[in-house]
Amino acid sequence: MKYLITGAHGFVGSYLMRAIAQREPAATIVTVDREGPGARLDLLDLDAFSALVARERPNYLVHLASLSSVGASWHSPVASFMNNTNIFLNVLEAVRRESPATRVLSVGSSEEYGVVERSELPLRETNPLRPVSPYAVARVAQEHLGNVYVRGFGLDIVATRSFNHVGPGQSDLFVISALGKQFAELAKGKRTKLEIGTTSVVRDFLDVRDVVRAYCDLLARGERGEVYNVCSGRGVSLTEVIAMFEAISGVHPEVVTDRARVRPVENELVVGSNDKIAQALGWHPQHSLEDSLRAVYDYWSARC
Repeated sequence: MKYLITGAHGFVGSYLMRAIAQREPAATIVTVDREGPGARLDLLDLDAFSALVARERPNYLVHLASLSSVGASWHSPVASFMNNTNIFLNVLEAVRRESPATRVLSVGSSEEYGVVERSELPLRETNPLRPVSPYAVARVAQEHLGNVYVRGFGLDIVATRSFNHVGPGQSDLFVISALGKQFAELAKGKRTKLEIGTTSVVRDFLDVRDVVRAYCDLLARGERGEVYNVCSGRGVSLTEVIAMFEAISGVHPEVVTDRARVRPVENELVVGSNDKIAQALGWHPQHSLEDSLRAVYDYWSARC
């Protein structure tokens, strides 16, 4: 089997490549990214990407490339929306033109659900989508584009709404990695306070190893045209996460609000149901959040 992965050398891509290699040692993995080994190209260049797809004709294409920070999308809304939407449209158009039998995994986000009431939890795939950030609107547009290419052009696309995933190697633009880095610095006396945005938010955190296992299962057995939550099913507040990091590090810092980390509109509650993917594929999370946080802390402790 041949896999083509966009954004392959980012956080999730590195884990996904290892997971594929473990499952299928004989698989061929073609990587596309702006940096690193493999094909270096800009996905906004439709002709260049189409030529690559025509040459490789992969069995599977996993689209990970994106500007994936919600916070950054508030600072650069045009770049976030245009980049995330247009590169996905080019991916679909290249597949339609050059390799229509390729199965595409369209990776979306729990941010698509937007602001919800507690009574709506856990979020299911049938919940309405109410995006409230430039990033989230782009992800909804991506999902709708996928539906157009499934129904209008007959492409084989499976979509996810992936909830917050965590693990060693993630950028500190993301909250768990940022907290893990700060606690590692606190433990070594390199800072005196913990800086964070809103601590009351509740999120559904999932270990990146469970995420990529879900992606492999969806590629193999997900239903064409369907969307699946990829989540733990457990809601945890950032206050609880901080307490876990305190137990891991042995540090109990003063917590201060960094206004730069506070978003103009915040999704206070984001907790998903994984019933659909569990029932369809038998997928369940295997890694606890506590183990994930320990791994993140150890990663930053070795680097600061």
